[in-house]
Amino acid sequence: MKFGTLDKMKLRKPDKKAAVAKPQQLLRDLAMTPDKLFSGAFRKQYGALCFRLGEGGRIEILVITSRDSGRWVLPKGWPMKGKKPHEAATIEAWEEAGVRGKARKRSIGCYTYLKELDSETVVPCIVEMFQIEVEGLEAKFKERGQRAQAWVSPDEAARRVREIDLKSLLVNFRPR
Repeated sequence: MKFGTLDKMKLRKPDKKAAVAKPQQLLRDLAMTPDKLFSGAFRKQYGALCFRLGEGGRIEILVITSRDSGRWVLPKGWPMKGKKPHEAATIEAWEEAGVRGKARKRSIGCYTYLKELDSETVVPCIVEMFQIEVEGLEAKFKERGQRAQAWVSPDEAARRVREIDLKSLLVNFRPR
């Protein structure tokens, strides 16, 4: 595979505090908002686990930083009218990371997290994940310059993200 601009892109550096996710903070946040967790008002999102095969056939996963907190995440977003879930995941991967590739139609799993909509509103979300084998990264994309990116091993990706069930998806990921 040829990745051209993939490794040459200039991106903003991630916030130092975003380097390693702290599960304790997530648990603290969850404990402070039990009404949000148990109200039955989960929102749906679709996400992309973007991967490539590196040297020796080792799996590398693309992680990006969120625009607001700078913590490490995977591309994800809200459902899109007229788009199937895997298509929405593909669009999110391009908008947030410039990913060029095709998503598998079958989900690889889900994870949950609390989405902060504004300073006073938090909603629980279920993110259905789709794998995308990255064919390349575009130099120009919607959120270019707003996020940092890194290609890392599945274990390192799991170490960087905050959501416990996403960590499990990452360490157990095998391309289909």
